Amino acid sequence: MGRVTAPNPVIPVPPADLPRTLGELRAAGHRYRTVKQELRDNLIARMRSGADRFPGIVGYEDTVLPEVERALLAGHDLVLLGERGQGKTRLIRSLAALLDEWTPVIAGSVLNEHPLHPLTPASRARVAEVGDDLPVGWLHRSMRYGEKLATPDTSVGDLIGDVDPIRIAEGRTLGDPETIHFGLVPRTNRGIFAVNELPDLAERIQVALLNVLEERDIQVRGYQLRLPLDLLLVASANPEDYTNRGRIITPLKDRFGAEIRTHYPVELELELALIRQEADLVAEVPEHVLEVLARFARAVRESPSVDPRSGVSARFAIAAAETVAAAALRRAALLAADSTSRSGSGSGPGDEAVRPEAAVARVGDAVSVTSTLRGKVEFESGEEGREVEILAHLLRTATAETFRARLAGLDLSGFTDLVAEGTVIETGELVGSGDLLRQVGTVPGLAKVLDRLGMGDAPTPAEAAAGVEFVLEGLHLTRRLGKDVTDSGRTVYGGRG
Repeated sequence: MGRVTAPNPVIPVPPADLPRTLGELRAAGHRYRTVKQELRDNLIARMRSGADRFPGIVGYEDTVLPEVERALLAGHDLVLLGERGQGKTRLIRSLAALLDEWTPVIAGSVLNEHPLHPLTPASRARVAEVGDDLPVGWLHRSMRYGEKLATPDTSVGDLIGDVDPIRIAEGRTLGDPETIHFGLVPRTNRGIFAVNELPDLAERIQVALLNVLEERDIQVRGYQLRLPLDLLLVASANPEDYTNRGRIITPLKDRFGAEIRTHYPVELELELALIRQEADLVAEVPEHVLEVLARFARAVRESPSVDPRSGVSARFAIAAAETVAAAALRRAALLAADSTSRSGSGSGPGDEAVRPEAAVARVGDAVSVTSTLRGKVEFESGEEGREVEILAHLLRTATAETFRARLAGLDLSGFTDLVAEGTVIETGELVGSGDLLRQVGTVPGLAKVLDRLGMGDAPTPAEAAAGVEFVLEGLHLTRRLGKDVTDSGRTVYGGRG
């Protein structure tokens, strides 16, 4: 699984030493292979060398990827079934890395025809005419991937092609292949073509893919073109659409050689690894906060209040991590502005210099995700109006589980004794780390807490404040500390829970 990113739009420049004519290509000993043979050979080579076959794909090593490898080795077109946000498109796009880095094409061919295997009558005639002087171009593997998001308004012309009326007007006959403006599928000849969300494609349009999958030819406007297309066709679908609503026509389902189910991360560590890999964090997010968010995503996914047919995307946890990082950055910026305004309003020479607030996320910053990310979750119909309440409860549960997992067995009496003596500790979105640490003072056991949280021997004040707030919230959730939220939104810890 992983975040979906489009292939690199920069077109690489082929090396200067590659053959430039058909004669040079033959002299170099080049051998024509189909796309599926190419994928099979390169996959086997990576297996034998121990190289990473699917870089960036997390959590599928023992489940999905072996099935994908078997499908590629068998030369099967495949369909990936899974709920949203399981990295189906990311996995499909990663297949292009198994193609040869460069492949020869007939220069100027819109169908990427191989010089040793021309398809169209025009290209065959051209090869017969110029022979070994035929110009050869080179196509990078990043340009051999095509993709279409299936929508109800997708037409046969978009996928397969249509008659070009301008070429008809120029005098060509209707049966002439030169009258056709080819669609996305034939233009991806000698590559990989993906149809995302295949069930959303109208059934009459799905029919157009039948010949592509089985006979490897195409039909346009009632006449058939014998173009033996060479490509791997891959599709993605939601299993509900695929198996229950029956929106993929039966003959098309039968033509896919492999049906592979994807899934969400099966273990907490895999969920964490995915967040670390994919989240674009604008501030430091400590490991214990990331773990809270990972547990939170898994709790939402398993909640009976959430529609399991829709699923909870891996993007949910990624967006949550980015949101808490943004909250930390906002706090640092606002406290810096407040510090500047106070220092410019007449502070005396004896005033201590204010240290800039570092942007480090705290567990309290996660509260905002319950409202900002609720649109990513489909709830059961009976839970209308309770969405934020449900998410807030699940976030508290995730925080308590992380607290127990991270700090089990530690003596935290120093914190409970502190509030038992009447100390009230105030924190919140705009409470600086210095203010929070001054309220707490020297607490027995704090160093062990920070070490258990992975902050090392010399944590920064902002990191220490993040650890303190996590302990206070954990003690509250385990009913050892009281907690109140003021009208201004600040959190006050003190007293027995």
